[in-house]
Amino acid sequence: MNAPFRPQPLTPGPQGAANETGYMPGFGNGFETEALPGALPIGRNSPQRCPYGLYAEQLSGSPFTAPRATNERSWLYRIRPTVAHWGAFTKVDAGLWRTAPAAEVDLPLAPLRWDPIPLPEGPVSFLEGIRTITTAGDAGSQTGMGTHVYLVTRSMVDEYFYNADGEMLFVPQQGALRIATEFGIIDIAPGEIAVIPRGVKIRVEIPGGPARGYLCENYGGAFTLPERGPIGANCMANQRDFLTPVAAYEDRDAPSSMVVKWGGNLWRTELAHSPLDVVAWHGNYAPYKYDLRRYSPVGPILFDHADPSIFTVMTSPSETPGTANIDFVLFSDRWLVGENTFRPPWYHMNVMSEFMGLVEGVYDAKTGGGFVPGGFSLHNCMLPHGPDMAAFEAASNAELKPHKLEGTMAFMLETRLPQRVTRYAAEAPQFQRDYAGYGAGLRKHFNPNQR
Repeated sequence: MNAPFRPQPLTPGPQGAANETGYMPGFGNGFETEALPGALPIGRNSPQRCPYGLYAEQLSGSPFTAPRATNERSWLYRIRPTVAHWGAFTKVDAGLWRTAPAAEVDLPLAPLRWDPIPLPEGPVSFLEGIRTITTAGDAGSQTGMGTHVYLVTRSMVDEYFYNADGEMLFVPQQGALRIATEFGIIDIAPGEIAVIPRGVKIRVEIPGGPARGYLCENYGGAFTLPERGPIGANCMANQRDFLTPVAAYEDRDAPSSMVVKWGGNLWRTELAHSPLDVVAWHGNYAPYKYDLRRYSPVGPILFDHADPSIFTVMTSPSETPGTANIDFVLFSDRWLVGENTFRPPWYHMNVMSEFMGLVEGVYDAKTGGGFVPGGFSLHNCMLPHGPDMAAFEAASNAELKPHKLEGTMAFMLETRLPQRVTRYAAEAPQFQRDYAGYGAGLRKHFNPNQR
């Protein structure tokens, strides 16, 4: 039997928090980690008495009887079980956080786009700074997603949160986040992402000042890596580049609060201690981070433009094979070499609906301005979209030599479900009401007498 992963004992911080971070590589692995030597039971999950007087608790991300390939669970060895981190819950205002189904407004059929939402001037925590843009599906039936922008100007202090409605994909655009979780500490900055599974308790801090980014709330099947098909065993997102935190715990007795998102509502209870008290854990249900700059894109090397599916970093599968609940797709630095080929994305209509965000640089299909870092757009099911006039004219007349796109990072959250825009997004001053007509500027080039 392999020995468990045993990092050096972590030095407690001034408030009883382990202040060192570390990561274990791999995607979907069965990890083992402990913050105190010998804290992890060997050879059994639930001994009569756990080391150090800890409690054993299982956190299941799938039904017990799910097939082995999709069965997700971890065993946590904690100072107090979650039932002790509990109290009388009071429903609190969810602010601008919305959950599907949420049909608040009906907008005319059109492509939609927004400028970046500015950071607020006053102190706003992660929970207070969620701004929902779209929702799709039904969280209660565990299908669909919500897209949000987060705006954070203060760290959570003695405040904790977990989401029972779905897992959360963080995409920072400005400023770094430190996400203290039950499983350990995750630090992310623009260019990286983090995934927090459903039910995992967290505290969000901003170590370097205000932060803004995108948040995808996945109500459906957990994100996993897409099949590569004929691409084979390598490239795209490689398993070794995903990082899961080593165990780190807080042994802190102090007045605290915990908010739980359940059924689209926020519920708050008061605690007398930190719930981030897991000293050791093992399993495959855990938070993780990934550096998007390690994504290895593949593409056509002679002619034509491949489907954007080749840029899928992760996918949330649905019950229909080949049809995603959510695809997380990345458009970053890469070489363009196609001969006699229109290289930007083509004009198209799609049964999937597409929410796009821009972390940095310029997106190659929107070079005419208006889509800037921190902004976002929505091209819904069966609505036409494609390059703006500037991008079309430039690509149609460019000298076709090898060209490298650099300094760009755009992403897409694509779902099989129509996305409904929230009232907040529809009424936001950043909503570009003239974007719907960008296609009208495309000139007629047809000449029946000239090929």
